[in-house]
Amino acid sequence: MDEVKVVVAHSERATLRVGDVFLKVDADQARIDVEVEAMAVVPVPTAEVLWRKPPVLAIAAVPGTALGRLGEPSNASPAAWAAAGAAVRKLHDAPLPPRPGRAGRSVDALVAELAGECEWLVTNGVLPADLVTRNRQVAEAALRPWTAAFTHGDLQIAHVFVDGDEVTGIIDWSEAGRGDALYDLATLTLGHEEHLGDVIAGYGTDVDLDVIRAWWSLRSLLGVRWLVEHGFDPSAPGCEVDVLRSRM
Repeated sequence: MDEVKVVVAHSERATLRVGDVFLKVDADQARIDVEVEAMAVVPVPTAEVLWRKPPVLAIAAVPGTALGRLGEPSNASPAAWAAAGAAVRKLHDAPLPPRPGRAGRSVDALVAELAGECEWLVTNGVLPADLVTRNRQVAEAALRPWTAAFTHGDLQIAHVFVDGDEVTGIIDWSEAGRGDALYDLATLTLGHEEHLGDVIAGYGTDVDLDVIRAWWSLRSLLGVRWLVEHGFDPSAPGCEVDVLRSRM
């Protein structure tokens, strides 16, 4: 009999694996709506939806292995990273979805969120003030006008699966929607700066590397409190706090 394995679990959602089936339980059905709608139209390989009975979504496992994990070295080849970049470019060139996604927050909303998170990090002694200040300065380059693209919104490397040098599936589309294409590229390469060149080579067009680096700082600053409050460790080697330290 297949065992039930907990993939991730916190107060907002949980994902379980039973054999080749993933069961996603989400308190917010709107996120599941977004995920199902996105998977039905994206021009890249993704998981098959098996059935849905709120609050549970059942999807099939995709073949291959994850491109990597934040905080761990990636065993994927440069060609696999380039293939991921090419898949992301195909997504970004797709017709725009009807709603904004996680990567589509307005500049004003990001400025307000960044100010609040930086104050919390310093006031509560979570991070040194100079580290927060420096990364806040770096992050400002991401706060600019951008042309909307079809974005994944949570394109961390654990969500991209490859077999050899081929992308076999991209999963977890609950944050998908219109947004800043460079947010996706930054999320994919967060903590794996050494593979940025491979991704950009596969992406096939010039991008502003300063903006990608800015998104690394911005995403990390905005994520630390959520990670701490949901039982994750942003200070683990190679994770968000190390990303912030690398900007010093």
